[in-house]
Formats: sequence, structure tokens, C-alpha cells
Amino acid sequence: MSEPVSSIRNLGPAYEEACARAGIHTAEEVRTLGADETYARLLKTGTKPHFIGYYVLVMGLQGRPWNDCKGKEKDALRKRFDALKAKSHDENLSRFERLMNEIGVRPSQRS
Repeated sequence: MSEPVSSIRNLGPAYEEACARAGIHTAEEVRTLGADETYARLLKTGTKPHFIGYYVLVMGLQGRPWNDCKGKEKDALRKRFDALKAKSHDENLSRFERLMNEIGVRPSQRS
């Protein structure tokens, strides 16, 4: 029998639900995909990017407590997270928006 996502250290029912929305239903799938691909799939299905949510996953897959991430290791994870977030954002842009970004046109900021 397969283990639920929430059987991974640090991950609870809310994380399990987010994974299910992304088509990830077992702890084995998360382990096979790894932290970056799992988190990228969460972002593609509408999960709001949150650094703590990312490093909780990374630490959990290593069997470590979520608050064990510190110093240079945390800084390196932040860079990975920022890259995942940027890639996810870019993939969600329309062809027109990508073209406008390439030529340096920025949309106006209306409130």
C-alpha cells in the first residue's frame, strides 16, 4: 500500500491537498519527482509561491525538521525557490506578454 504525502516529515493535510490538485497522490511520487519538480507542479496548479512551503518540502524529503534550514544552505534554497517562482511566472504569461517583456515594455501599474 502506498504512503500518503502527509507521511513525509513536515507535510500535513494542506500540503497533501495541494499535491493532489497537482496530480501527486503518494509520498513515493513526491520522492521520485524531488522537491523542485513537486513544487513546480504545485505552482502550475495555482499554489501561491511561499519560500517556507518550499524549504519545508526540501527538509522533509531529507528527513529533517523544517526549521533545520539555516545560513548558506537556506540562502542556496532561496535562489532555487526564486528560480522556480520566476520560471512558473514566465510559463503562465501569454505569448504577447512574453514578447512585451522581451522588448522592455512594462504594463502600467493601475490600482
